[in-house]
Amino acid sequence: MAVGRHPPRIGGSAWPPVGAGVWFTKRPFVWRRAEVQAEEKVHSARRAELARAAARLFSQRGYHGTSMQHLGDALGIQRGSLYAHIGSKEDLLFDVVDEGAERFLERAEKTLATPALASVKLRRLLVGHIETAIEHLDAATVFLNEWRYLSDEPRTLIQKKRDRYESILKEIIREGIAVGEFRADADISFAARLVLSAGNWTFAWYRPGGELGPTEIGERFARLVLKGLEER
Repeated sequence: MAVGRHPPRIGGSAWPPVGAGVWFTKRPFVWRRAEVQAEEKVHSARRAELARAAARLFSQRGYHGTSMQHLGDALGIQRGSLYAHIGSKEDLLFDVVDEGAERFLERAEKTLATPALASVKLRRLLVGHIETAIEHLDAATVFLNEWRYLSDEPRTLIQKKRDRYESILKEIIREGIAVGEFRADADISFAARLVLSAGNWTFAWYRPGGELGPTEIGERFARLVLKGLEER
């Protein structure tokens, strides 16, 4: 038999007997692997759909005000079917909160790593913070307001990311003080927490369709903060 050609039919079947060649023994594994990958893709897509629905409902009703029945109704599926994709409602809360944390943190890490003046970095960070909060309003609302309802272990994981974000903000302010861009008497911890408190509260008052878009709101916010920090 020529190399690379399919084996001839044996006993009227296109399938050779076990042991008749590598071609036969490898095909079922490849098929099964493809099936598993397809199943994982469907599961991942469904989980992402669940997370989007959860973000919307948790932001509107609160975590404790949202039941599994609410989630099932929003997706048009039976409540019991949800458990094929998640172990508990808290799993969804963690998915939404962790994704929100990563969105904020990824932009902050990139800003910190980019060579620039501290004032430029701070402006980028603050504009990015407001843009992220507004462009992903449901998820940001849950991340900023509902994360406290996570149990100890997942809440600790999220707290580490929140702490890292705050430390990036402090580091940028510290850089500005060191080179004389920002006031030498600026209280770094106080300034960072004040900035975060103001920026994080965006979800409470922002309404889509206003005259200012996310970037313009972010730019105005950044100008106010920088004016308070810059050396005179």
